[in-house]
Amino acid sequence: MRRVGFTTTIPLEVLIAAGAVPIDLNNVFITHPNSVTLIEDAELTGFPRNVCAWIKGIYGAVVASGVTEMIAVTEGDCSYTKALMEVLSLNGVRVYPFAYPAGRDSHALRVEIEKLMAHFEVGWDEVNQAKARLDRIRGKVHEIDRLTWQQDLVSGEENHYFQVCTSDMNGDPELFEAEVDAFVAEAASRPCRKEQMRIAYLGVPPIVSGLYGFLEGLGARVVFNETQRQFSMPYGISDLVEQYRAYTYPYDIFHRIEDISREIEARRVDGVIHYVQSFCFRQIEDMVLRRSIKLPILTLEGDKPSAIDARTKIRVEGFLELLEERI
Repeated sequence: MRRVGFTTTIPLEVLIAAGAVPIDLNNVFITHPNSVTLIEDAELTGFPRNVCAWIKGIYGAVVASGVTEMIAVTEGDCSYTKALMEVLSLNGVRVYPFAYPAGRDSHALRVEIEKLMAHFEVGWDEVNQAKARLDRIRGKVHEIDRLTWQQDLVSGEENHYFQVCTSDMNGDPELFEAEVDAFVAEAASRPCRKEQMRIAYLGVPPIVSGLYGFLEGLGARVVFNETQRQFSMPYGISDLVEQYRAYTYPYDIFHRIEDISREIEARRVDGVIHYVQSFCFRQIEDMVLRRSIKLPILTLEGDKPSAIDARTKIRVEGFLELLEERI
């Protein structure tokens, strides 16, 4: 089957309508058994050391996976993506641009989606049928999210996993739906979790591992994974263009903060962890978040794939002690 990679969430309905296998290259990179090697290979090719590891990892993932066709999000994501497109094009990869309009203009967004549809030779009827199919699965993942923060039955890492997977449905919507169904049935019969401190995780998914389990070992649990939840298209919007206008990740920080503020209040969050990636422009947004959110915030920075280090553990422990005093 036709395999199409992409650099961040795109209108997945178009690829499903075209019968293509969608491949979120971020997921290929971070789940690779030697993800650090993918970064090293990119650096040996010529990528600078002080470029975000995700970009180098995506490059390595394309090479390692043999993907020869991909969609690159040139507006609304990493500012390095255009250069990545150029390098991959030289390597024989067919790269198609997709841009989220900065002002969230509905007409401009529709034009971008229809350009993608034209390239993959599908029409609105096929795309809307694919949307109905995907929305059924997304609704089940929303139930996992509800079981996380309303019923206290799901861990922060489980919540993270299933929501991240909605970016490409693990390349196989039917198989992923079966996995979701099995998990929901199992989770619904669990006893309630006992962690007392409720944490919001903001920012891109972490490149480091072990954070969620470490938090839970100290009596805290992530009940809101901001960006991961956005991948699941959480608002139940029937119109495809409006769905991707409501999607917060590619747009300005203030659009994100509206969603964050609502969810923090609804989920009774005690404190916030804001994860930032080394060498990423989104680090600057930490200043805006700190002025906009009236809860204690711990900012954590990650660089390359690894387990959380001792310094990070000490900072998390201190942060949780502060929260415990406030509860």
